[in-house]
Amino acid sequence: MSLITQRVEMARKGANDKVICRMASGWAVMGDVQFLPGYCLLLPDPVVPSLNDLDAEARATYLLDMARIGDAVLQATDALRMNYEILGNSEPELHCHIFPRYATEPDEKRRMPAWFYDWKNAPLYDEEKHGDLRKRIAGLLQDTGA
Repeated sequence: MSLITQRVEMARKGANDKVICRMASGWAVMGDVQFLPGYCLLLPDPVVPSLNDLDAEARATYLLDMARIGDAVLQATDALRMNYEILGNSEPELHCHIFPRYATEPDEKRRMPAWFYDWKNAPLYDEEKHGDLRKRIAGLLQDTGA
């Protein structure tokens, strides 16, 4: 079972502590690491191989949910902008990385994709440290009807 499928199964069972909320297209979750506070993902439910495997309506819903998460993260943080990435090369199931980008980032990092950060030594998501932000994002998404 792939990582994306595992995470969606955990979310369905209420066993994924990183869940922000259920959305029309899937699950908004906090990233496993938080080197950029508010880093989130959108995991589709049901899981599909790629965006291209969704019909037009499901694609529109997924992409709108993705943007709604970005809007909520912008409101919940002091981020300057949001970066969105749908890759699927190492985990070949649809999921979108939603990265807030900050003025406080070093120039050499801020101008590059988030993948240039040191992921192995990044701070792990911790409910005690990041739970309030997760809850703020959830509240903002609920306020917009997500």
